[in-house]
Amino acid sequence: MRNKRWLKTSLAILTATVVLLAGCSSNNDGGGKTNNKNNTNNSTATDDKTGEVSKDPVTFTYFGFGTNNDVLASETTIGKKLQEQTGVDWKMEFVVGDPSTKAGVMIAGGEYPDVISPVAELAKLLDAEALIPLNDLIEQHGPNIKRVYGDYMDKITNEDGNIYILPFTANIGGYLTEPDAGSSIWIQRRVLKEFNYPEVKTLDQYFELIEKYKAKYPTIDGKDTIGYATFAGEPGQFYTITNAPMHLAGYPNDGNVLVDLKTHEAKLYQGTDYEKKWLQKLNDMYVKGLFDPESFTANGDQFMAKLTSGRVLGFSGYIWQIGNAINNLKAAGNDDLRYVSLPIVFDENTTDAYMDPPSFVNNRGLGISVSAKDPVRIIQYWDNLLTDENQKLVQWGVEGDSYSVNEEGRFIMSKEQLTNRNDNEFKRKYGWAYFDYEWPRYGNNSVYEDGNAHVPFSQPEVADVNYTDGDRTLLKAYGSDTFSGFFAQPVERPWYPAWSIEKAQGSPEDIFNQKAGDLQQKFFPKLVLASEGQFESVWADYLKDFGKLDAAGFEAFMTAKVKDRVAGKW
Repeated sequence: MRNKRWLKTSLAILTATVVLLAGCSSNNDGGGKTNNKNNTNNSTATDDKTGEVSKDPVTFTYFGFGTNNDVLASETTIGKKLQEQTGVDWKMEFVVGDPSTKAGVMIAGGEYPDVISPVAELAKLLDAEALIPLNDLIEQHGPNIKRVYGDYMDKITNEDGNIYILPFTANIGGYLTEPDAGSSIWIQRRVLKEFNYPEVKTLDQYFELIEKYKAKYPTIDGKDTIGYATFAGEPGQFYTITNAPMHLAGYPNDGNVLVDLKTHEAKLYQGTDYEKKWLQKLNDMYVKGLFDPESFTANGDQFMAKLTSGRVLGFSGYIWQIGNAINNLKAAGNDDLRYVSLPIVFDENTTDAYMDPPSFVNNRGLGISVSAKDPVRIIQYWDNLLTDENQKLVQWGVEGDSYSVNEEGRFIMSKEQLTNRNDNEFKRKYGWAYFDYEWPRYGNNSVYEDGNAHVPFSQPEVADVNYTDGDRTLLKAYGSDTFSGFFAQPVERPWYPAWSIEKAQGSPEDIFNQKAGDLQQKFFPKLVLASEGQFESVWADYLKDFGKLDAAGFEAFMTAKVKDRVAGKW
């Protein structure tokens, strides 16, 4: 099915070129719907006499399946500057509610925004032929795209030979570890401070500390102290609670499998003693009144409100999920109410693996839909975005305004500039909240030719200024210069991350994934919130239902794909 679309798009682009060379107007003034399946030749991107890219004003639509506030790009500083360069503006909208439901509505209607960041809905949109192939567009209009993604072309090309999205993780110029990378298990800093910054490595030690603090301070500001919470109530975020066993067992985020470093065998941890040990611990905490039962029902806003209230002592969640709450707490200026992530594992003999090794995620990116009004103009906008100048703009901002350059050519930020960079409202106004990730871009660990870090917070000079007095006290207490120094160094895993392995819509592995996930969402609340003495019987029911699924077939599929990646076949 996708091959037919590739031929259709190739012919359309060829037609567009002929029309432009003939000097004909390609504007659609008929008042009908514009759909790229029948109207890919309406590009006004390039002047046929000068060869220059058009700067005529145009507004495209952008839809992201992540959470954010809707905005007109030109209302942000970065969006306005990019509009001045290109004439292009964007009406940016983001998903509200369940992403899968929204994708289904889009597909059923057959009309799409010009560009889509599908996140976890990629396979569904590809199966519906919602995205056009980018191969010819890149070849004809994307010199910077080819420069940035050149080493990754085999990894972003589908089995049908087509490229449908440009991912967000194309590292160039080396690989720079972020100084403040962390884990998915967090603790409130005043808990550590209260007990004189003890060593906390195991899950038992972690919960013992939380239990002691809650016993000492049962209320905070007149409300009950919450011992532990998760981010499992928000639609699409249930992996926050399901992922924990692999981290606690000493594995990185490969999704729902543990991959052996030597044999490259991929094994599920669902239904294993790892998962049981994690859930049983949460159940113990619930019985003791330490686990927040609303973890399975509260939405993202409600969860963030709890974090910023100061009542939550510990929680699980990745930084990209809870970044706004973390920034708000920092802006409030009370370091004791902030959180720090820790390298928590099951036992003392396990080495943590929270730090990501060099990686490339090929199933998260931005694509052009079949409804796009002007694919050529869009791809040229993306290509312009991928210059060093504009990559610095979307990460650092404007020199002299949001950062400076010292005598050694190093990018630096003042405390005031860093305060703005951390402030959620300022980030939205400036455009960092919209442009620094879900667009074609350099990967977070990239380094410019001048030696500066692509991401400001990976720049040592910036990280140092970014630390508060509370940060320095905490780092000194644990003998580390950076928060990433809390964790073991990453081990190279050439397949990483396995969760990005595409599972074709409707395939056995896709169906397994869905059914296994449904079981987790059905049983996890029952297991964690079980009455005292009831956990084992619920666990037996869970295993009985899980045993009906073809786990062995899924593991065989994942193992084969991991071994393909190790062999260079993506």
